[in-house]
Amino acid sequence: MSTYFTLSTNHYLIFSAILFIIGMMGVLVRRNILIIFLCVELMMTAVNISLVAFGQQTGTLYGQGFAIFTIAVAAAEAAVGFGIIMALSRRVVGVDVDEFNVLRD
Repeated sequence: MSTYFTLSTNHYLIFSAILFIIGMMGVLVRRNILIIFLCVELMMTAVNISLVAFGQQTGTLYGQGFAIFTIAVAAAEAAVGFGIIMALSRRVVGVDVDEFNVLRD
């Protein structure tokens, strides 16, 4: 006898909220620029999970379409973000956010 457990939209939204809160706490608490960058990506992934869950609930592909769009935006953000991080890390020894005021000079 096997029982199946179906996941509802609430399960996906709770999981998405947990991921978003973890990412938000990482952005607010951590000082390492790479960790902050990864936490922003985690927050964007949580939003994508919510979009897909709402698309599944409504029975349309709009959620998946918006998720693909945000993945494209995240890829562009990652390319620009890593470029800025690499340029700043050449001027500063560490990757601490407090040391990144070199653009003011």
